[in-house]
Amino acid sequence: MKQSRTMSLVEAFANVAVGYGIAVVTQILVFPLFGLSTTLAENIAMGAIFTVASIARSFTLRRCSRPKGNSDRGVTPINEVVAAGDKGCVIGQ
Repeated sequence: MKQSRTMSLVEAFANVAVGYGIAVVTQILVFPLFGLSTTLAENIAMGAIFTVASIARSFTLRRCSRPKGNSDRGVTPINEVVAAGDKGCVIGQ
């Protein structure tokens, strides 16, 4: 069954929401080990920036790795990029 773009985005948000909490806690625990001093607000802001980047990455990779058309070969835009040396995939498919 083919996953819609909306459901791909919902899945990406759910995945990243869990990661966001883990990332902020990790930053709070790890930054001091490297001599970095940040406030809770700064950790939350940095986590938000990385979260936006992560959502975009997850959504793009999911859209680029789904099979095109009704191909029985399971050819995906990513497979085509690797095989043909092409640059990019079409997210609007």
